[in-house]
Amino acid sequence: MKSYLFVLMLGTALFSTGCGGGSGSAPANVVPPVTYTVGGSISGLAGTGLVLQNNKASSVTVSANATAFTFPTAVTSGSAYNVSVMTQPSSPAQNCVVSGGSGMTSANVTSVLVTCSTTPTNYTVGGTISGLSGSGLVLQDNNGDNLTINASQATFTFATALTNGTAYSVSVLTQPSNPIQNCTVNSASGTSSANLTTVAVACANLNEWTWENGPNVVDQIGEYGTLGLASSSNLPGARYWSVSSGDPSGNFWLFGGYGYDSLGTVADLNDLWEYMPSTGQWVSMGGAKVAGVGGTYGTLASAGLSNMPGARDSAVSWTDASGNFWLFGGHGYDSTRSPGNLNDLWEYNPSAGWTWVSGADVVNQSGIYGTQGIADAGNVPGSRYSSISWVDKKGNFWLFGGLGYDSASTVGYLNDLWKGSYNSAGQWTWTWVSGSNVAGVNGTYGTQALASSSNAPGARFLSASWTDKQGNLWLFGGFGPDSAGNTAVLSDLWKFNIGSGQWIWVGGSEIAAEPGVYGTLGVGASTNLPGSRKGPVVWTDSIGNFWLFGGIGIDSAGIAGELNDLWEYNPSTAKWTWQSGSNLAGEAGNYGTLGMAAVGNVPGARGGSPAWSDAEGNLWLFGGNGPISGVNGSFSDLWKFVP
Repeated sequence: MKSYLFVLMLGTALFSTGCGGGSGSAPANVVPPVTYTVGGSISGLAGTGLVLQNNKASSVTVSANATAFTFPTAVTSGSAYNVSVMTQPSSPAQNCVVSGGSGMTSANVTSVLVTCSTTPTNYTVGGTISGLSGSGLVLQDNNGDNLTINASQATFTFATALTNGTAYSVSVLTQPSNPIQNCTVNSASGTSSANLTTVAVACANLNEWTWENGPNVVDQIGEYGTLGLASSSNLPGARYWSVSSGDPSGNFWLFGGYGYDSLGTVADLNDLWEYMPSTGQWVSMGGAKVAGVGGTYGTLASAGLSNMPGARDSAVSWTDASGNFWLFGGHGYDSTRSPGNLNDLWEYNPSAGWTWVSGADVVNQSGIYGTQGIADAGNVPGSRYSSISWVDKKGNFWLFGGLGYDSASTVGYLNDLWKGSYNSAGQWTWTWVSGSNVAGVNGTYGTQALASSSNAPGARFLSASWTDKQGNLWLFGGFGPDSAGNTAVLSDLWKFNIGSGQWIWVGGSEIAAEPGVYGTLGVGASTNLPGSRKGPVVWTDSIGNFWLFGGIGIDSAGIAGELNDLWEYNPSTAKWTWQSGSNLAGEAGNYGTLGMAAVGNVPGARGGSPAWSDAEGNLWLFGGNGPISGVNGSFSDLWKFVP
C-alpha cells in the first residue's frame, strides 16, 4: 500500500500528518505566538515615584517628567491587559489616573493615557454601624464635622471629603440614649487614599448583665484540674464570703470562702484561683482541693512556696501596685488547725509564693493598739472577720471594724480604723488612726455633711467600702449599733478624709433597719436610698461613681432577705440611682444565654459575693449565697455588668 504526505499551510505555522497506514509520526514544530507591547502616553507628570502595574504582574517605574511608558513584559496576541496606578508620585505629591487602561491585544498598544495632576482627588470617610438601638449617636471626624446617626442606620458617610493622603480620625461625640448605649470605633484613624468604608462603629447596651461563666444552679463542687493550667472545665466550687481582687494585667484573683471543695464537703476553703477574662477560663493557683486545712506559716517576713494561709471565710484583701495579692484575717483555721478568728497578714507573689507578714499564727488574739496616730511594729489589730478595707494612693492598707477581739479581749462589733504600711527599716507597722479600742461603740454622727474630729461610724461588720478619685475612704451600711444603740442592719454613708483624719456622715439614716427608697429605675434623686443591709458588694467605675449590689437587708416593702438590686452613687451630685434588679427581696435570677448581654438578665438575690472592676470599668460578680426555688444555696456563677 502506498503512503501519501499532505502539507497544510496555516499562517506561518507548518503542520504535517500522515494518512493511510504509514508508520511516520507528526513533527512538533510550533512557532511561538505573536506578542505585543502595552504602553501609552503620560501628561502632567512632575513628581517622582510613579509606578504603573498591569495584570500580568509586570510593573514599570516612571521617571519624572516622562511623557510615555512601555511595560517591559510583552503580552501575547488576544490576551487581556489592565493598567493601573500602583504608587502615586511624590516630590511633589500628585494624583495620576489611567484612561483607556484595559482591552485585548491585537497589536502593539500605545493608547493608554495616564494623566497626572497636583490637585489631589477628594475621598469620603464612612463605614458601618452595628448593634445600635438607641437614638442620639453623634460621630465626629478630625475636621470638626459632626454626623448624627439615626437609630435604624447601618452605614454612615461624612459629608466633607478629604484630599488624597490626608489623615482622618473618627470618634464618638455623643453616646446614644433610649436605651443608653456605649459605642466604640474600630479602624478609627488612618490616611485617605480612596473612598473609605472601613470605619466600624459597634454599639452595646449599657446597664446590662452578662452571665459569663459557671452554672446556673447552686451547690456545685470545685473542679480544680491541673495546678497552674487554665481549662474551660475548671471551676471554683460554689461559695460565699470569699475575698477577691484584680491585678494590673486585668486578671481576677479569688481566695477561700465558705463553700464546696472537690469532694463536695462544705467548710472553709484556702484555694487560690485566677480568672482570665481574655480566655474566659479559671486557673487553680494553689491551696488545697479539700476544705478545713490549717495554715503553713513558715518564717515571719520570709516568702516560701510551701507557705499557705489556712482555710477561712470573711477575710479582706487588696492588690498592691506591683500586682501582689494581700490577705488579712477572717474566720478560719490557724497553724494548729484550730478554728477561730484570725489577725494574720499575708502577701502573695506569683513567683515567690506566700509571705506571712504580720499578726499571729494562732486564733483569737486581742488587739494591741499602742498610741493613736503613732505607727509601731508592735501594734496589731485584734483577730476579726467581716471587716472592710481600702488602699490609698500611696499604697497604704486601711482596715475598719468587723466582728472580733478588742484591746480587752472582748469579742464584739468594732469601729477601729487602722493604717498598715512598711516603715523605713522595711518592717510592717500598724497605726491605730480612729475609732475605739473597745467593742460595741455606737455611732457619733454629728451634723450631716460636716466633718468633725468627734465623728465616727458605729461598730459594725459586713459593711461595704470604696475609694474616690480624691483618695477619700467611703463606707456604707453593715450590721451594728446605730446612734441610739439599736443593733441591726444599717444604711448610713460615711467618708473619711485621710488628710484631715476626720469622718463625715454623708447620707443615709442614723437609725437602723431602714427600708429602701427606690424611686424610678434609672433616675437619680436626692430622696433615693438603698435599704439597710449587710454583705453587699461594691465597685468603682472609670468615672468615679460607686456601684452597690445586693446583700442581706430590707427591701422597699420593709421585708428582710437577700437582695439583687443594683445602685449607682454619684459623689458629685450626692444622688443614688436604682439601676437594675428588683426592689423586693428574694428574687430569682434571669441568666439568659451564656455570654450574651440582655436587658432582662440579672443575678439572683444573694449576699457574700466577691467582686472586681476591670480596666474598662466593667463590674464583675462571682458566687455568693441566696435563695433559689425557695431554698438557700451557694452560687459559682460569674457575671459582668457594663455600666
